[in-house]
Amino acid sequence: MKKDGANSSRGPAAPAHIAALTPYQPGKPIEEVERELGLRDSIKLASNENPLGPSKLALQALERTLGNLHRYPDGGAVALTDRLARSHSVDPCQVILGNGSNEIIELIARTFVDPNGEVVMSADGFLIYHLVTQAAGARSVRVPPQGYCHDLDAMAAAINDSTRVVFIASPNNPTGTIIDRQTWKRFLAQVPPEILVVVDHAYIEYVDDAEHPDPLEDLGAYPDKHPGVVVLRTFSKIFGLAGLRVGYGVGGAEVIGAMARVRQPFNVNLPAQAAALAALDDSDHIERSCALARAGRARYRVACERLGLKFVESHANFVLVEVGRGAEVTEALLHRGVIVRPMDVYGMPDKIRITFGTEEEDERCLAALEAVLLERES
Repeated sequence: MKKDGANSSRGPAAPAHIAALTPYQPGKPIEEVERELGLRDSIKLASNENPLGPSKLALQALERTLGNLHRYPDGGAVALTDRLARSHSVDPCQVILGNGSNEIIELIARTFVDPNGEVVMSADGFLIYHLVTQAAGARSVRVPPQGYCHDLDAMAAAINDSTRVVFIASPNNPTGTIIDRQTWKRFLAQVPPEILVVVDHAYIEYVDDAEHPDPLEDLGAYPDKHPGVVVLRTFSKIFGLAGLRVGYGVGGAEVIGAMARVRQPFNVNLPAQAAALAALDDSDHIERSCALARAGRARYRVACERLGLKFVESHANFVLVEVGRGAEVTEALLHRGVIVRPMDVYGMPDKIRITFGTEEEDERCLAALEAVLLERES
C-alpha cells in the first residue's frame, strides 16, 4: 500500500556508494566522432590500441570458430589456460581468465574487498582501481606519486589493518612509467602476507628496461614468501585483440581459486579463446608491434622537444604530453579528425595522452597538434 504523497514513479534506490559512482568513460569510437562532426578518415589515438591490429594467426583461428557459434565456449578455457600455465611455469590452477583483465580487477574487488576495507593505489593509477573499490563500498587510499612514478615506499606505509588490496601498474596507465626491480623487492618485503598485491602488466610486452621486474618469473617462490601476489596481463594491447576482450591473472592457487568461485561461467567467449591461443604463437607480430612502439617513442620525443612540450618518458605504447588546456586541445584535434585522450579525469587537466600509431598516423597527429598550438598562440 502506497503512502499518501509517495512518488509512484520512483523505483528502487541504489546504495549511496553506487549512486555516487562516476562511470568510466572510454575513448570515443571513430564512427561516433565522424558522425557527430561530419568528418571522414579520422584516426583514433585515444585507447592505447595496437595500430597493426590482430595477428594473421589470430584472425585465422577466429574464422575457424565461426561455424560453432551456436555452441557454448569451454567454460574452463582449458587449452588457453594450459598454454598460459606452461608459458609462465605455473600450474593451471594458478591461472584465471577474464573478459579482459578489467573483469579480473572486478573479480578481485568482489572476492577480497569488503565495505569496511581499504584499497591502496597510486593517485595517478588506472581509474578502474578506484571505481571497483567504490563499487564494493570500500575506501580508496590514493597515494601521491613521486614525480610520475608510483611511490611504492609511501604505498607500503599506507597499509594498515583495514587494507585488503594494493594495486600497482607497471607500466602505469596513463603515465607510461615503470617501477624498478630494487624498489619492487623493497616494497614486497614490507607488505604483510595477508595483503593481496595486484601487479597490472597490461603493457609489459612493450618494456625494454632490463631493471623492470617481472613477478611472474619468480611466482613459484611467492606462495611461501608472499602468497598474495597476483599478476594481470591482457590480450587487448600488444596482441591487438581489444575487441574480443580476453585477459588473465596468475597467482597462488588459493587466491585464484577464491576468485574462480565468483567468476561467471563462459566469461571468455569461443572466438576470444581461439584467437588468444593463436596470438601467443605469432612472435613476428609481437616484434613488429614492439618496434612500432619504440619508433613512436622516439618520434614523439623529437617532436615534443622541437615544440617545447613537456612529456613523460614512456615505457608503453602511448605518451603523456603537457599541452596546457588538455580538454580544449583534445576538442580542437577532434575537429581535425585526430582522437586523443584528455586527462581531466586523472586530475591532469593540462595534459593529453596520445597512443602511438603507424608512422603516417603519428605524423598526422603531430602536424595537427602543432597547428592547434599555433592557432591558440595567435
